[in-house]
Amino acid sequence: MTATTNASPVDLLTGLDGVLPGLREVYQDLHRHPELSFQEVRTAGVVAGRLRAAGWEVTEGVGGTGVVGVLRGDVPAGPVVLLRADMDALPVREETGLPYASTATGVDKDGSEVPVMHACGHDVHVTCLLGAAELLAANRGAWGGTVLAVFQPAEEVGGAPRMLEDGFADRFPRPDVCLGQHVGPAPAGFVGTRPGPVMSACDTLRITVFGRGGHGSMPEATIDPVVIAAAIVLRLQTVVSREIAASRSAVVTVGSLHAGTRANVIPDDAELAVTVRTTTPAVRAKVLAAIERIVNAEAAASGAERMPSIVPEDLLPLLVNDQAATGVVLDAFRAGLGADRVFVLPSTLSGSEDFGTFGEALGVPSVFWHFGGLEPASFTEADIHSLLEDGVPATLPGNHSPRFAPVIDPTLEIGVRLLVTAACAWLAGEAAQ
Repeated sequence: MTATTNASPVDLLTGLDGVLPGLREVYQDLHRHPELSFQEVRTAGVVAGRLRAAGWEVTEGVGGTGVVGVLRGDVPAGPVVLLRADMDALPVREETGLPYASTATGVDKDGSEVPVMHACGHDVHVTCLLGAAELLAANRGAWGGTVLAVFQPAEEVGGAPRMLEDGFADRFPRPDVCLGQHVGPAPAGFVGTRPGPVMSACDTLRITVFGRGGHGSMPEATIDPVVIAAAIVLRLQTVVSREIAASRSAVVTVGSLHAGTRANVIPDDAELAVTVRTTTPAVRAKVLAAIERIVNAEAAASGAERMPSIVPEDLLPLLVNDQAATGVVLDAFRAGLGADRVFVLPSTLSGSEDFGTFGEALGVPSVFWHFGGLEPASFTEADIHSLLEDGVPATLPGNHSPRFAPVIDPTLEIGVRLLVTAACAWLAGEAAQ
């Protein structure tokens, strides 16, 4: 028995209306109960339970809290498609005012208690992949091949590499293509991606500045690391504006600065957490060198007796969409959603993702896209084109904002449709009996 054509999205989406009420409940439950990176125990349990109930083969604990489901169509021989969703939440206090808003707290890797919120929409991603998994299982007679449903911990902080290090390539069928998606601050019903680089590389640096502490009333007897750190923060703002050509792009962000515990005590050290987003290896090398130069120079200028420590913590590679595979996905989306709702992104996004690690490590093409999650009625056509050209306005809560709140409908439905439609571009259909 062999498959002769690609599976039909219409066939595989049969029953979508019936699963949506349950998906709405799952989404609200996940939103109420967010978990920090590598702590997604409850979320993984929900995922594993629903996959098993739908008939998937399930492996838990992959790379820590990761879950992998395997489902074979009625004709197992054929393409293997990997669909991925990330599960972790952020240390953010929710301010959406939603009836299902999170009040959860967690303990971060430094041992501090922090509020926790799904401020990046990963609860949407999990729910949409669960919906796609239910439909693929219910309609498995309409397709041939194998699907891997990968629910990943700790996106942006090493989750994908850890799953790969846990023997992913040897434990599961090797995919022919890796597909993933991310919800964002755009109208629900619209989707965009681009061939080539689609999301920036990201380096995370932890910088420790060493001074000499003392009494706040006698700064002359100290080397104040707070002043050094403050000078570093300000000077780092010149790296992009004065050292990177306008035709290139980079982002340098100091996300945290910690020093001291009392107003009248000058501490011994200060710590900065810095992220660097770049789109080419040359720009990345130039920015990292500039940061090292500035950090050391500011310490030396203040008379520091010990040079700062600059420790790389996480590296997310440039996320590159395979050109041919991206064309296939875009064509499938245009056929399924309408050409007026599908956009080719004009440039590489400054955000970062570790999804591409799967395709890179396994030697297969990847395609990653972004879809809207906000109320479509609140956008005009001009607003949509402005988002593409000018980016998200400051007045619109975006990913990582405490007010980021994707609307349930039609976001979940669209997210499920996109995953199934993209998968159908590879899965085989019309199996000969």
